[in-house]
Amino acid sequence: MIMIKNKRAIAKMEEAGKRLAHIFQHMGDHVVAGMSTLAVDTWIEDQLKKAQLLSETKGYHGYRHASCISINDELVHGVPSEKKMIKIGDTVKIDVCASWQGYCADMARQFFIGTVSVQQKNIASVTEKALEVGIKKACSGSHLSDISAVIQCEIESGGFAVVRDFAGHGIGKNMHEDPEILNYGSPGKGPILRPGMTFAIEPMVAIDSYKVYVADDGWTVRTVNGSYTGHVEDTILITDNGPKVLTRLS
Repeated sequence: MIMIKNKRAIAKMEEAGKRLAHIFQHMGDHVVAGMSTLAVDTWIEDQLKKAQLLSETKGYHGYRHASCISINDELVHGVPSEKKMIKIGDTVKIDVCASWQGYCADMARQFFIGTVSVQQKNIASVTEKALEVGIKKACSGSHLSDISAVIQCEIESGGFAVVRDFAGHGIGKNMHEDPEILNYGSPGKGPILRPGMTFAIEPMVAIDSYKVYVADDGWTVRTVNGSYTGHVEDTILITDNGPKVLTRLS
């Protein structure tokens, strides 16, 4: 069942999103060559505490970190490590879910480290465009699958592959709520979107093949063919006047 949030819940999610977006605004200064992903995660956890945000990933099914940091062929759920060093030429994707007074916001962004390839720039650009078109389709009265369909169209028209094993999701008191929001599918299917619904929309993109696997650490998702990946995410609210992005600063 998709929960409809009341004004009190929405206000808390808006505050969570604003505080998280403020942290991401300064994150690029700390995602640099020579840093370990664990050092970046430590900085993120410190910033969450300063912002009075509670990490929703730390402790989730035994996960030990405040963020997921995925590099290059790692799609999502990359585990921070002191042994994993950020290098020139990397594409680093950082995903953070945090709550304020019991309500969540979920956000992911991509960072280029120094000079990267045209292919890396292209997949990141298409991923971001897919997020934008998905958000624009998240309107009251639309079907849930309308979001999925436009995301798939944007990714595949850009020449890339839509990862099918993972998806966006509802969000609110819990990091993951109904419904699952696929990044592929036909339009005109699924529940009708209503004001007060809140979703985390997150396109996940690969090159040539959408096949992925979970690494030996039990978390990190990587492409089978070792290709670069793209992943971005925003938390949005359905309103009578169109979608409102909660994880962006106005």
